[in-house]
Amino acid sequence: MPSTLLAAFVILRSHTQIRIGEHMNTPIALAFLALIAGGFVTFIWKLAGEHQVYGPSYIIVSSLCFCLVGLTIHIVQRHPFELSAQMSVLASLGGILGGIVVFAMLLAFRLGGQGSILFPIASLGVIVSVPLSIIVFREPVTTTKLLGLGFGVTSIVFLSR
Repeated sequence: MPSTLLAAFVILRSHTQIRIGEHMNTPIALAFLALIAGGFVTFIWKLAGEHQVYGPSYIIVSSLCFCLVGLTIHIVQRHPFELSAQMSVLASLGGILGGIVVFAMLLAFRLGGQGSILFPIASLGVIVSVPLSIIVFREPVTTTKLLGLGFGVTSIVFLSR
C-alpha cells in the first residue's frame, strides 16, 4: 500500500497543486504519506533492534536503498541531477544527523528499549523543528498552532509513560 501511494506521488510534478477533497492539497497528502511511511520505518527499526542488528551495517544497506529511491525518482521524472554546493552541505548535514538518529534508535532497541516508550520520545523532535521553522522562515504563530503543538507534545509525553 505505501509503495503504491509513493508511486502515485512520484509521477506528480513538483509544482503541481492538485486539490484532494475540499481542504487537502498535495503537500498535506504528501505529509500523510510521510507519516505512514515514517511509521513503518521506525517500526522496522524496532524489528531490526530485536534481531540484534549491527547499526552501521544496517545504515549502509538502508542508505543504498535510499539512493535507489532517489535514482528511480530522477529516472521517472526525467530530471538531471542538480544540487548547489550550499544544498550539498545541507544534504550532508541531514545525512549525518539521520545516521545518528538511526544508529541511536537501533542501539536503544538492541539494548532492550520498548517501542512504546522510545517512539514517543523520538517523536518529540517537533519541539526542535517547529520553533526553528517559525524562527528561520518567519511562519506565523497562531493560537491554533500553539494549541495543536501543545496537545501533540502532551500526547507524546503521555504515550511514553
